Amino acid sequence: MAYRVCFVCSGNICRSPTAEAVFRRQLADAGLAGEVLVDSAGLGDWHVGEAADHRAAAALRARGYPAWEHAARQFRPADFADRNLVVALDAGHEHGLRALAGTDADRAKVRMLRSYDAAAATDPAGLDVPDPYHGGEQGFEHVLDLVEAACHGLLAEVRQALGERGNPG
Repeated sequence: MAYRVCFVCSGNICRSPTAEAVFRRQLADAGLAGEVLVDSAGLGDWHVGEAADHRAAAALRARGYPAWEHAARQFRPADFADRNLVVALDAGHEHGLRALAGTDADRAKVRMLRSYDAAAATDPAGLDVPDPYHGGEQGFEHVLDLVEAACHGLLAEVRQALGERGNPG
């Protein structure tokens, strides 16, 4: 069974699809794409079925990330069952996910994305990846910077988890 990671933000059109795209590429570059499945979701349902925000997609394209078919979806409590990690993009998402978790084991799967970035410990903004939705393109570039930095640390943790499971990596 593959290791599964789900990124969660508010509506699943900006931050979490960005994290999904970044982490997929890092996994592919590391030769782990077949070992780890990645998806994303939102806590809210207001964007269900929509594509990623055009500004998030443009920021990703500008850095060479491949386009993919994205349809926003809402995270459900049942999603905990087949995910190894549920990665929140800000403290509100972390709180919401922990509230949805039915067991201590599910709550233990919830982590903040920037907790994987050592530089975040000294960032006055804390562990949140800020919501760029109501701003301009620069906000989406900043989100991408934060996500790329954190996903390197996440990749290291996933490699370790795969090694503990006896998988290559």
